[in-house]
Amino acid sequence: MAGEITETGELYSPYVGLVYMFNLIVGTGALTMPKAFATAGWLVSLVLLVFLGFMSFVTTTFVVEAMAAANAQLHWKRTENHQEEEDDDSSTASDSDVLVRDNYERAEKRPILSVQRRGSLNLFEITDRVEMGQMASMFFNKVGVNLFYFCIITYLYGDLAIYAAAVPFSLMQVTCATSNESCGVEADSKHNDTDPCWGPLRRVDAYRIYLAVFTLLLGPFTFFDVQKTKYLQILTSLMRWVAFAIMIVLALVRIGHGHREGHPPLADLSGVRNLFGVCVYSFMCQHSLPSLVTPVSSKRRLTCLVFLDYVLILAFYGLLCFTAIFCFRGDSLMDMYTLNFARCDVVSTAAVRFFLGLFPVFTISTNFPIIAVTLRNNWKTLFHREGGTYPWVVDRVVFPTITLLPPVLVAFCTHDLESLVGITGAYAGTGIQYVIPAFLVYHCRKDTQLTLGYGTVNKHRSPFRHTFWVGFVLLWAFSCFFFVTANIVLSETKA
Repeated sequence: MAGEITETGELYSPYVGLVYMFNLIVGTGALTMPKAFATAGWLVSLVLLVFLGFMSFVTTTFVVEAMAAANAQLHWKRTENHQEEEDDDSSTASDSDVLVRDNYERAEKRPILSVQRRGSLNLFEITDRVEMGQMASMFFNKVGVNLFYFCIITYLYGDLAIYAAAVPFSLMQVTCATSNESCGVEADSKHNDTDPCWGPLRRVDAYRIYLAVFTLLLGPFTFFDVQKTKYLQILTSLMRWVAFAIMIVLALVRIGHGHREGHPPLADLSGVRNLFGVCVYSFMCQHSLPSLVTPVSSKRRLTCLVFLDYVLILAFYGLLCFTAIFCFRGDSLMDMYTLNFARCDVVSTAAVRFFLGLFPVFTISTNFPIIAVTLRNNWKTLFHREGGTYPWVVDRVVFPTITLLPPVLVAFCTHDLESLVGITGAYAGTGIQYVIPAFLVYHCRKDTQLTLGYGTVNKHRSPFRHTFWVGFVLLWAFSCFFFVTANIVLSETKA
């Protein structure tokens, strides 16, 4: 995410890539989706979910096309530099340096000869992992690059705030209920932050103690480099799917046994704001596509596989949310859906109750350091000047501190996960999922035609290749910005 051209990594089959994309998209957002469904009504929720899934698929194909165009420029520059080296060994500039410089010298670009264009199809092979930051540097001007980093940094801050709040909140819900001689979250009670937890300690005190411990244990990783290991990813994915499967099966069993408590409305427009943000957040994958798609060994049917992935994800989200909203009353659904199963009347086995109640603690804690290091590196890239280096204090203290402090302060002030996810998805998420891919594909198409000739065809071009789709995505994105902002203002005015 630091915006560099990086190694491709170990190759894997297209179907393994399909599984990885499924795991990437289905994450924390899915746990907050059932409550948003119940609040907005099942029909409007279903329609919005399908539409946002379609829009996410459109922009995913945009990013893949931009990746292919970036690779084409890299391959063309390598070929050009190789030919120059055979004639004159004076060329020493790297691919990245040449590409960045070319962004400010577009007037000097010339279409290649038609005889050279015969091999242009191979130019679009996605072999180099070009992160979105580097694509922004290749296809945007300086203002566009800065806006890109502003958007990605805002989104990562929201991500970290959600993670920092979710873990202490889950711990508070489980342990405070246990300390009060209850075997889980009560079905018919709404706890306030001022309710007692352990003796004189209130629930909010317990939450903040857990937040402090969470920060002290995982915060130091922000000051060092950490990488996600293959085995950690496998373990986290396995735990996630065991938890999701248990929740869906338990909800279906309860409905089958006649314990259907939920009677969701058909539509309630007052809940659409949070639903929109949660759904956008739950389809987020565009910023990680270069790391995900590049190692796929065969990309011949990439678009079909991505479409299949989105169909499966829509089916999974629908199954999870509909079993939830008909199994539990809308007012009893928790911000983190797993906490609804920390009840004796729902799950009789204590081990299963604690596993589901503490599930976010296990999975989110492993992701927090990785997201924090990614955000820190994006800050460094945003302020980096070519040829310059940062003083030790700035590099090792200032950047990690400005990365860690804001999300922890937000989590300290609120643990309203539905609102955190909704706001992050509705604003920064909309920018990453809609605005950036639309501008990337528009500018990469112009640059490809200018550099490689107007007859060049990108073999990984999006099925939505007409300019209408770029305009439609941007119009939808700005409409969403306006709608969410107006809804927030009107809600605050009524309050």
